[in-house]
Amino acid sequence: MHAIVTLTVNGDRRQAGVPTHYTLLETLRYALGLTGTKQGCDKGDCGACTVLLDGEPVLACLTPVWEAEGREVLTVEGLAAAGEPHPLQAAFGDHGAAQCGFCTPGVLMSAHALLLRNPAPTRDEIREALGGNLCRCTGYTKIYEAIEHAAAILAARDDGPADAGLAATFEPAGATQEDRS
Repeated sequence: MHAIVTLTVNGDRRQAGVPTHYTLLETLRYALGLTGTKQGCDKGDCGACTVLLDGEPVLACLTPVWEAEGREVLTVEGLAAAGEPHPLQAAFGDHGAAQCGFCTPGVLMSAHALLLRNPAPTRDEIREALGGNLCRCTGYTKIYEAIEHAAAILAARDDGPADAGLAATFEPAGATQEDRS
């Protein structure tokens, strides 16, 4: 049996005909072609499928698609704006926080949800927010550093002038004064 679902994904209203048993993950990947959300364990253990539903992280592999109808879904594809990566995405690149990259979309979404509710998290708060995201490559230290760096960038944007410039936002981690000249 199939049904038409109407979702708001990354700010766009989308419709798809899907089997009634489909999860949000299956709908995003196979009906809407948004493959940034990864299909990992399919049982809620790895966090690779994490998306935001009304601003809160959920495991898309465990969320029936009909639960997302009438709500805002944000995927990793929706983080970037105006052709520029989100500061979290840029910080992950700058800090080498993504190695194989499979867990990265879910980690980014969990981190984004954290920064929405707590713009200046401690290392322990970051660790707790990522408790449902499994990364087998990095050991998490670079991930934590990238999130801290992104939080600082976002805080500077909020405190500084609106046109503070993107150059400072995307400065590579560890850049020296000589690099900036």
